[in-house]
Amino acid sequence: MSQLRTRVMLGAIAATAFHAAQADELRDYALEMFQPLPSTTPAVKNNPITPEKIDLGKALYFDPRMSASGVFSCNSCHNLATGGDDNLETSIGHGWQKGPRNAPTVLNSVFNEAQFWDGRAADLAEQAKGPVQAGVEMANTPDNVIATLNSMPQYVEWFKASFPGEEDPVTFDNFAKAIEAYEATLITPAPFDAWLNGDDGAMSDDQKQGLQVFLDAGCAACHNGVNVGGHDYYPFGLVEKPGAEVLPEGDKGRFAVTETVDDEYVFRAAPLRNITETAPYFHSGKVWSLHTAVEIMAESQLGAELSGDEVEQIVAFLGTLTGTVPEVEYPILPAETAATPRPSGEVIPN
Repeated sequence: MSQLRTRVMLGAIAATAFHAAQADELRDYALEMFQPLPSTTPAVKNNPITPEKIDLGKALYFDPRMSASGVFSCNSCHNLATGGDDNLETSIGHGWQKGPRNAPTVLNSVFNEAQFWDGRAADLAEQAKGPVQAGVEMANTPDNVIATLNSMPQYVEWFKASFPGEEDPVTFDNFAKAIEAYEATLITPAPFDAWLNGDDGAMSDDQKQGLQVFLDAGCAACHNGVNVGGHDYYPFGLVEKPGAEVLPEGDKGRFAVTETVDDEYVFRAAPLRNITETAPYFHSGKVWSLHTAVEIMAESQLGAELSGDEVEQIVAFLGTLTGTVPEVEYPILPAETAATPRPSGEVIPN
């Protein structure tokens, strides 16, 4: 009896060691393709991040008076309460117009190689200027933004504290840099990060199997790095082009930026962090099911037909990318004065 018990114990120890070796092998493989989120706010180029600048950027992010109508703020389309986007097919902007593309999440966007689906903005500061001036979004002008900010003494003081030593700190460039500084703080550590850092219990066996399928199928060829995507551009339909219900023919993606034929229907690979919270999917916002999105990606980009179980496992893995959003306390914004420009309902053409 004692010999039997000894054999059982030795077998259990061997099995545990075998599974541990498998887990270590998977983690080593994953660390070749991904990096965990940093534990501190990342630095951004040419924009030192300070507490004063973060607080200013937060106020500007939530302030609807940065739009011509006084209705729309950055948070309108990139709502921090709903995954950093607006959960609409395409966003609603000035004059209740519908925008042309699905709003990407702002969460962890500091880690993207470039901003927007077509990468037309090099960084978050450049990106912050775009929606403010777009007629279909906030429909404002830099001059009107600066006039609005200068009309409120509290904003002027905040800009002075955020950009010390500048003779005239209230500029459109500094407006964008402050928003960039705040958005750089919006990082969401997730169970996947804990697992990459050595916590075996942070992911279930099913989720680890999903990661294995994700890697074996080739998904990580495009969706890799710290943001599990967002680092490069690829044709949508590399193997098999989806139908117009998913890939509208009128939107040729990066071609609008480069005017290069090879960039027709080329888009930045979507970062996958918090993907379970940001339906609908793709630049068109036409797909509401994450399972369907995984199937479309496998067929169109990899030429692979995944089984139902494999799709379920990949979706389980993607759930480990859902992170903890920083606690957000709604800012109390400066009050208008008699000099503050009045809201306008006029639609400004693109």
